[in-house]
Amino acid sequence: MTKEVRIFSGSASTYLATKIAETYGLPLGKVAVSRFCDGEFQPSFEETLRGHDVFIVQSTFPPSENLMELLLLVDAAKRASANQVIAVMPYFGFARQDRKDKPRVPIGAKLIANLLTAAGVDRVITMDLHADQIQGFFDRPVDHLYASSIFVPYIKNLKLPNLVMASPDTGGTRRAAAYAKFLDCDLVICYKQRSKANQIDRMVLIGDVKDKDVVLVDDIIDTAGSITKAAKMIMDNGARSIRAAVTHPIFSANAHQLIESSVFAEVIVTDTIPMKQENSKVTVLSTSKIFSDVINKVHTHESISSHFQFTTML
Repeated sequence: MTKEVRIFSGSASTYLATKIAETYGLPLGKVAVSRFCDGEFQPSFEETLRGHDVFIVQSTFPPSENLMELLLLVDAAKRASANQVIAVMPYFGFARQDRKDKPRVPIGAKLIANLLTAAGVDRVITMDLHADQIQGFFDRPVDHLYASSIFVPYIKNLKLPNLVMASPDTGGTRRAAAYAKFLDCDLVICYKQRSKANQIDRMVLIGDVKDKDVVLVDDIIDTAGSITKAAKMIMDNGARSIRAAVTHPIFSANAHQLIESSVFAEVIVTDTIPMKQENSKVTVLSTSKIFSDVINKVHTHESISSHFQFTTML
């Protein structure tokens, strides 16, 4: 029997999986979820998987039920005799727990890798991991894609006359520097000190932004506290305009309100996580074309190395 592609979705990412399947030229596979009165649930595939390459699209943002559903779907596909089971995780949850930053804490990202491997996943496709080293937590192939292939053309089309790229913290310097190098512009860095997660004690700006059009680059927006404070500091230092290009719009707590009332002219994000509400300052760019292309190349055993390069699809 000829191996065919089957694309399915967990409950959290149906909106994106539908677009990926449409771009690929397939209908989205049928999945049913049975729920028990105590909250336990059981997903099931409603079509044959035997001998096929099965791609399961599911971002693992909170609640943790999304992760559990992905694990159950992977297990079900393996038991249904799929040829390969590939987890397509546009947003890889728990990625901020990539190391022990204090005593007696877990390395959550490593645990997730172990769980996926134990469930039987053959490959993982994801985008803009919070920490690159998470790829090494797996004993399976990991295809780490970059949203730069979406953001760079968009930024270029803005035709900003005095473009400067910025990192909202020192940890994102490498990412912002790559944008600055490719776009042939300057780089500035916001240095911040925290006493605990989601709380900034002090922030200073390294670099000149006077009369510049600044674009902040990051991988996630959570509460939006850090990035809106960075934006205000940049504008207070004489910038002409400020935008952000951020891959994963978690938007927890009052993030939407902070962005709406911020000095941002625009916040550009992708659809790896669904938007909970409309926001006049947020522009959503789709990742469906990238994931569809990678799914096709994985199935046909073609090289996908171009997707690991900064200039992909430009």
